[in-house]
Amino acid sequence: MNTSDLVDKVASENGLTKAVAKGIVDGVLKSIVDAAVLGQEVNFPGFGKFKVQDKPAREGRNPSTGATVQIAASKKLVFQPGKAVKDRLNA
Repeated sequence: MNTSDLVDKVASENGLTKAVAKGIVDGVLKSIVDAAVLGQEVNFPGFGKFKVQDKPAREGRNPSTGATVQIAASKKLVFQPGKAVKDRLNA
C-alpha cells in the first residue's frame, strides 16, 4: 500500500473527497515526523508506537574496494507494533 492507496481507502470508508482524505493523511504523517524530530515517542494504543533510536558512529567497509570507512552517527525512526497488531499478524 502506498500513500495514494491509503488516501483512496480513507476517502471511500469515510465518505470524504480524495482531497480532504489526502489532507488528513498528510497531516497525520507530518505530525508523526514533527514529533520524531523533537525526539518524542508517538504512541497509538492498540496499534503501536514510533520512536527515535540513536545509531552510534561505526566503522564499515567499502564493498568494492574493501577500504575501511567511517560511518557517521545517525538517528532512525522505528515502529514497534502493539500487542493487537502482533496477535493479528500471527493469527
